[in-house]
Amino acid sequence: MNWLQNYRKSALIVGLSSLLPLLLMLYFLADFWVMRQGYQGEIERLQPRIARMQGLMESEEQLKASAGRLGSQVVNLVYPPTEDPAAVSAALQKDIREIMTNAGLTVTNSRILPLVQAENFDRIGLSLAVSGGLDALDAALLEVAAYTPLLLVESIDIKPRARSRSRNSTSEQLVTVSIQLLTLRAI
Repeated sequence: MNWLQNYRKSALIVGLSSLLPLLLMLYFLADFWVMRQGYQGEIERLQPRIARMQGLMESEEQLKASAGRLGSQVVNLVYPPTEDPAAVSAALQKDIREIMTNAGLTVTNSRILPLVQAENFDRIGLSLAVSGGLDALDAALLEVAAYTPLLLVESIDIKPRARSRSRNSTSEQLVTVSIQLLTLRAI
């Protein structure tokens, strides 16, 4: 005890020096605790993703079978990649003109739109201007809906034509239609 009183300054330095490793150890423990909490949060964030991936791995065969069925259905909905886009466009234009004419519409204009290439498909477009009665338009659109490979109506603009006031005019409403059709060709 005498030593502490005689060498106060030295005792204080020795005491603080022995506390320094203890404080350093507490700092590292707190740092490791914070790091552990961060890793634990990351694990909790990743667990749902890992569970989804495991579920996908478990149902891989079922997914492959579904993809195979879907692939065979797509074949029936698009033109095959072996067909020339220009030939497909020309045949499509001819077929659609026949559908419109057979339904009772008058085709006033038809043109093949430029080919648009996408990731997996070529988009083949056709623009038509037709005129006739509403019943004929309805019949033509039903034929377009039944056309295979799949034919999509990209846009349609229907404008009524003025009715004639003479006694011999029909009571059917006549329309002028601008229609843009789209089909796909696999690449």
